[in-house]
Amino acid sequence: MQNWTLATALLLAAYAAVLVFFVVRAARRTRSLADYAVGSQGFSPVVVGLSMAAGVTSAATFIINPGFVALYGWSAFLAMGVILPIALVGSLIVLTRSFQQYGATVKALTLSQWMGKRYGSTGFGLWFAVLSLLLITFIVLICVGLTKVIASALGASELPVLLSLVIFVFGYMMFGGANSLVYTNTIQAVLMLIVAVVMLGSGLVYFRDGIDGFWSSLAAIDPVLTQPVNPQSALFRDWFEVAFCNFVVGVAIVCQPHIVTRSLMLRDARDINRYLLVGILAETVFFAVLFVGFYARLRFPDLTVDGTALKMDGIIPAYVVNAFPLGAGLLVILGLLSAGLSTLEGLIQSISTTITNDLIDPLAGSRLGAGDERARRLARLNKLVIVGLAVVSAAWSYEQLIHPNLSVGILAQNGVYAFFSAAFVPVLFGIFLKNKSLPAPAAASVTAVLVHFAVYYGGLTPYTAGAVRNPAVAAALAILSSVVVGLAVHFFTRTSGVSKTPQVLEN
Repeated sequence: MQNWTLATALLLAAYAAVLVFFVVRAARRTRSLADYAVGSQGFSPVVVGLSMAAGVTSAATFIINPGFVALYGWSAFLAMGVILPIALVGSLIVLTRSFQQYGATVKALTLSQWMGKRYGSTGFGLWFAVLSLLLITFIVLICVGLTKVIASALGASELPVLLSLVIFVFGYMMFGGANSLVYTNTIQAVLMLIVAVVMLGSGLVYFRDGIDGFWSSLAAIDPVLTQPVNPQSALFRDWFEVAFCNFVVGVAIVCQPHIVTRSLMLRDARDINRYLLVGILAETVFFAVLFVGFYARLRFPDLTVDGTALKMDGIIPAYVVNAFPLGAGLLVILGLLSAGLSTLEGLIQSISTTITNDLIDPLAGSRLGAGDERARRLARLNKLVIVGLAVVSAAWSYEQLIHPNLSVGILAQNGVYAFFSAAFVPVLFGIFLKNKSLPAPAAASVTAVLVHFAVYYGGLTPYTAGAVRNPAVAAALAILSSVVVGLAVHFFTRTSGVSKTPQVLEN
């Protein structure tokens, strides 16, 4: 273990030095909040595509979700590694081009600002700025996942590892923003591609008797691990949970600020096809990593290590330390760090920009001055916002390390799914409908939030009534309800001639 500790410490130091180099370089070109949000210039579609793929994929895909596969088997992989990605890719192709064109035209820096400008309502932009706070749950997931990996490799306590991680990452994200984000994400995406192949190859020994032998070995542990639905699980009990809910979630998942706004970093619309091709190919490889959960279950049939039961979030970190020799293990750890940091950086950048640009700026009025003075003050305030996010994220992450409800993935899904459920119809209508009438998207968005949390916390379905509740079910019902309400209000206002924005949401 001593070799692992020293080697991991040296690896972390070298990795940190590389990140700091790019942040310092980017900080020189970051002079305003706009530079921080979308960069000071257009980027190559290959670079942005890799950055988007790395941003979509996170510690969830490389660390947390394979644990679901290890625990629940083929049903989990089918839901989260096949159906959800297919829906995500289709939605990304459909939504990206129109969003990029409108976002570039109105010079939107955030999804909240895009909403406000698209529907001519500052109030609606403020609504989404507030909702963006739900994405802090995703930051918590990544912090927990990375803490598990680093602490396992170092043989260290989780609390000091968590605090060091938060201080370092949030610290360097106070400066470079999008200018550093694109480059660090690209490096991380390349590392992730390499490590994805290494991890997928690590279990080839389990195929020595062919595919039938592989599935037979899993079935010998528990026959339900090889079935498309798992009635014993908390999240994949039938086809409604496995297929329908994950497809609906996959379609809407693109409506997150660190995903849908990434296309605004392109030079122009002519780069979109190459951007999508690169991003989708990389994403396909990344989602395949969930298959490693099967390898972990075969290595730990009873989900214990040296007699100690593994928590679900600790299964993949334990697999890495136990299944790989030191050199290969360090490479895998580097890839897992890259998977987490790539999305963590994007979330810190997008959430802090949203709070500063879409909450503080409009609410401050003239108190921040005007022109260059206002821009400089907002840039300084953005740093303070990041400090606040760091404190909240560290405290919440520690609570999840000590008292998870099965997995931190449940917490993150609940928050993130609620956000993009609320954003889905407004983004869809904003892209494909010509009029700027606010009642329909506003009603749809509010409906989505109410239905999601009512179903989840109210236990309104059998899938959300137990100790472990399925956020995908709440999100799917919320999205469908919002679509129905949005279309109904849209057709009513169009046929009745009602198109005026309600005063409660007016600027």
